[in-house]
Amino acid sequence: MKNTIKSYLFVAILCLSFLSIWACSSDNESTAASIKALTVDINKIDFSNKENAVDVKITTDATAWLIKSSDASWIKFNQVGGTSGTTTVKITALENTTAVTRTAVITISSNQANEMQIAVSQVAGSTEVTGLYPNYNTNPIPADASGMSSTAVQLAAKIKLGWNIGNTLEATGGETAWGNPKVTKALIDAVKANGFNAIRIPCSWNQYLENSATAKIKTDWLNRVKEVVQYCVDNDMYVVVNIHWDGGWLENNITEAKKIENNAKQKAFWEQIATHLRGFDEHVLFASANEPAVEDAAQMAVLTSYHQTFIDAVRSTGGKNANRVLVIQGPTTDIEKTNKLMLTLPTDNVANKMMVEVHYYSPWNFGGLTKDETWGKMFYYWGANYHSTTDTERNATWGEESDLEKNFKLMKTQFVDKGIPVLLGEFGAIRRTTLTGDALTLHLASRAYYLKTVVQQAKANGLLPFYWDEGSLNDKGFGIFDRSNNTVFDTQALTALKEGLQ
Repeated sequence: MKNTIKSYLFVAILCLSFLSIWACSSDNESTAASIKALTVDINKIDFSNKENAVDVKITTDATAWLIKSSDASWIKFNQVGGTSGTTTVKITALENTTAVTRTAVITISSNQANEMQIAVSQVAGSTEVTGLYPNYNTNPIPADASGMSSTAVQLAAKIKLGWNIGNTLEATGGETAWGNPKVTKALIDAVKANGFNAIRIPCSWNQYLENSATAKIKTDWLNRVKEVVQYCVDNDMYVVVNIHWDGGWLENNITEAKKIENNAKQKAFWEQIATHLRGFDEHVLFASANEPAVEDAAQMAVLTSYHQTFIDAVRSTGGKNANRVLVIQGPTTDIEKTNKLMLTLPTDNVANKMMVEVHYYSPWNFGGLTKDETWGKMFYYWGANYHSTTDTERNATWGEESDLEKNFKLMKTQFVDKGIPVLLGEFGAIRRTTLTGDALTLHLASRAYYLKTVVQQAKANGLLPFYWDEGSLNDKGFGIFDRSNNTVFDTQALTALKEGLQ
């Protein structure tokens, strides 16, 4: 009997549930029919650290709407609600005096419409730890626009083919510590005479501190870098000066734990570098870093703060730096990571003066791998028409023409098409001269084809190619020029690079 009663009760409850669902469904259909339109003309706002405002248009046919922020302490509205039609709301971010980037979410809601949200961020104010390093922007001067008229896009059009003075001014232990002689004007003259019109100067600074406690760079080293820059400018060449690996103080420490300390050093360094090189015209570009190690969105946010500090420090010195083209690096300067993670750029108060930098040695099995690894073997031959029929295990199995084209098109779509040129700050492939006979001939021809194709695809997609030359003329080297006598060592590679421009 108890079981029978339970059964009746179960059936009754089930029927009531169906009735409830039917009633809710009817209500939902009625509600859906009555939902009003509610739109905003922007879904993301990136504020600078100063107090500033943005106008947002809210359009709706709902009777009324409200706007609020998830953090009301620093975001203000000139009105907190409105009625149907189009309304312009001024959203103001108060000055960020903290040392961290802050975020919030703005919600626009109505009981007659689906709510809309706007993501808001504001860069850090003071990224310097009080008393950690002195202020090195000690003599800022008024902006000087003479010789600085080109936008980043216009400047990019003037850069044809670039070359790296690799393993030299960034060498740990001094300019000649990694086997290259000191850079001379004769070397730069030879580089210019052989078809390059741009030079990238990888630079170390941390090892040249007069006082590590104050981050003061030795004047002699600042003068030496300036001297090499002058060699290039005297040849009407464009020059990129960066903070390279530099012991990894920045590049290996893109973390929240190091964020404030590294921003302080980034600020101190760039105030000094920018002030010392301030007199050069638009032929000189500054680059924030080299290959910053970033793997996820959280690290990307820290890297963006480093880039922001770089931009702010350079601009603050005034003179020609107020209008200089500045280069910021993608995460690990890897194209795929840059496409995935570099979704917002730091703020620059000067329009159209920014470039993004990536590097390309892909596939690494061909470009730089020097021994077989568990994850893959060395490739000796690259390109559809350059595979070996006898040494087949050394043919490239990925990263060939179609992948190269796909990668460069990613950068074109993400940046170039939006007016942000992309510097291909390094690319190349090592010579494998322990090979002999037909294998060596095919490898070198394949390598030449690779270099030619990289340059071709770079130019086709608006990327600016800078070949990586670390001065080595031996097996597994990249060197094109013999720096001991300033002559061309690798004619085949040089010819390929120039053919890529045609």
